[in-house]
Amino acid sequence: MSITRRNVAALLAAGTLAASLAGCVSGNPSSASTGTAASTGTASSTPTLTGEITVFAAASLKATFTKLASDFEAKNPGAKVTLNFAGSSDLVTQITQGAPADVFASADTKNMTKLSDAKLVDGTATNFATNVLEIAVPPSNPASIASFADLARPGIKVVVCAPQVPCGSATETIEKATATTLTPVSEESSVTDVLGKVTSQEADAGLVYVTDVKNAGDKVKGIPFPESDKAVNTYPIATVGASKNKELAQAFIGMVTSSEGKKVLNDAGFGTP
Repeated sequence: MSITRRNVAALLAAGTLAASLAGCVSGNPSSASTGTAASTGTASSTPTLTGEITVFAAASLKATFTKLASDFEAKNPGAKVTLNFAGSSDLVTQITQGAPADVFASADTKNMTKLSDAKLVDGTATNFATNVLEIAVPPSNPASIASFADLARPGIKVVVCAPQVPCGSATETIEKATATTLTPVSEESSVTDVLGKVTSQEADAGLVYVTDVKNAGDKVKGIPFPESDKAVNTYPIATVGASKNKELAQAFIGMVTSSEGKKVLNDAGFGTP
């Protein structure tokens, strides 16, 4: 009987201890639930990009950057990208004079170097694309242009970019390499202005980028020429030093240089640096 009593006593003691422990847990439910909520919150929270940035980009990037900006905003609903397109040299002037920009994408390294030397961009620019010139003529090609040398024929109304613009600098490089002297009827401040002169048939031909001809569709006819490889333009992109939202600016640059960005650029005719 004594053994039975000891067993009963032990069981009673164990029951009392279990009840006591249970009371402690149930008496402070907030600790358990708080821990769960905190851990759940940590697992479900993801960094979000918000705010607005202004991207200054070379005119030849209009179609591709418009798409990339749209895709970027779709992926980041709290972000807005404002685009400003012009000739790279004009954009450099605007930024130098204090225009609010967060990202600068140039159609050549020369204009990016101007901003870099002036310490107006952060770090080192990233090269993300290349481009070459092509002759654009009206669909019927009324002047029967077939080569770069044809642009120098007497009476041909040819339009080019101004020398300070990347497409104009490339034109000069090809002229020197081929000992060909062009006599343009006008020099435009951007490649899109040159294309506009051709599509409106104010010119017999214009020197634009391969990508501009491709984007224009049936509005113009493109005439490739082998001498174009004498002047391959490399496109760099960088965050502007005065940017007020550098995190968002760098994220957009990341989009441009990503595999997704490269596909958009390659589909438009740009090369890879």
